[in-house]
Amino acid sequence: MRSLNRFLKLRDVLVRTKWLYLTRVWGMDIHPTATFSLSARFDKTYPRGIHVGAETYVAFDAAILSHDTTRRMYRDTVIGRRCFIGARSMILPGVTVGDECVVGSGSVVTKDVPPRSVVAGNPARVIRSDIEVGPYGRFKPEAAAPVVESV
Repeated sequence: MRSLNRFLKLRDVLVRTKWLYLTRVWGMDIHPTATFSLSARFDKTYPRGIHVGAETYVAFDAAILSHDTTRRMYRDTVIGRRCFIGARSMILPGVTVGDECVVGSGSVVTKDVPPRSVVAGNPARVIRSDIEVGPYGRFKPEAAAPVVESV
């Protein structure tokens, strides 16, 4: 049986190349430890308005926007550190997603997200607060329940 894991190094090279392109050519502020799917979309109309923190992951087909042509709005969109932005979600211009947040797949984030929260829906609403996540927004394993011995 063959595994696609043999292509991980190639993927890493492609992601790093896209990161260089987005940060050096377009001037986006994407931390070197942040990673993203190759199909993630970052707004190039106002690229200097894109800010992505350390150890954050942006999943496939997610869109991070920093402008709205209909309202002639150009705003900084900030994604904090250790966040996970779910597949096909959309972060609208001017929104700040706090540190250690998880944005559910398909969500449309229209307002700021407080740190350590899970948001989901259209429009996105906080569904859980005071969460603990590790790098790339991965939930930390729950502490094992204490074992009660019976006599």
